[in-house]
Amino acid sequence: MSQQTAPVRTGYAPVNGLEMYYEIHGSGGTPLLLLHGGLFDIDLQFGRLIPSLAESRQVIAADFQGHGRTNDIDDRPLTGMDLASDVVGLLAHLDVPKVDVFGFSVGGVVALQLAIKHPELLRKAIISSASFDRDGDRPENAQSVGTMTVDMIAGTPMEAEYMAKSPHPDREHLQRLLDKLGGFDPGSGWSEEDIRGIAAPTLITVGDCDAVTLEHAVRFLQLRGGDVNGDFYGVPASQLAVFPGTTHFNGLARTDLVRDVVLTFLDAPLPDASS
Repeated sequence: MSQQTAPVRTGYAPVNGLEMYYEIHGSGGTPLLLLHGGLFDIDLQFGRLIPSLAESRQVIAADFQGHGRTNDIDDRPLTGMDLASDVVGLLAHLDVPKVDVFGFSVGGVVALQLAIKHPELLRKAIISSASFDRDGDRPENAQSVGTMTVDMIAGTPMEAEYMAKSPHPDREHLQRLLDKLGGFDPGSGWSEEDIRGIAAPTLITVGDCDAVTLEHAVRFLQLRGGDVNGDFYGVPASQLAVFPGTTHFNGLARTDLVRDVVLTFLDAPLPDASS
């Protein structure tokens, strides 16, 4: 039986015109920042993982602009740069100088933005089901996201959670969010030199039938120093996990498998340094 964790703390951080909702679970160690995917929220993306992740460390989770309990800004689109700026503001508000980050999909794009543009904030990075360049995305995924309507997600957990939690729980705002996700701008794409230059050890995860191609995930690993014969050269600090039978939508659904992979990576010592 696991030990009792600290009570959950919740709040809203005033950043960039948002009242950004956050939760803090557990205590100890380098805080782990959780960043969800588009149309999801803290609970939908990470709810089954948080209890075990928070047993031995502090976990900070946040709802992005227009998601969960965080308000939208009508005239601000969704971009990787803006969402990363929100996260930087949240960490400053919480007076947290360094974190491990675990981002999925849109959250993975934001985690990558932080790793490249704000390396001082990160110890380790987990980037799940996200590409560093649009060439790594399967084209049908972008096409389907760009045409989503409220009627298409009627009756789904995403619609139910939005209507239950959003500061503006109506169809018009939900459609506006879907439209923004359809036009989500992750950035112009990072160069291979940008990826090579990331300081934080990186865990890349992808489903074997994900929206991100396996070829792209392997190239991501190679740029981070992986894809070597570990018996001869040692196990690299950056790693790749491919989850079997896993699509983009259910990318973190195999809770036990994801938990083991994530905790093993986070708990490993930093290369040539104390963790």
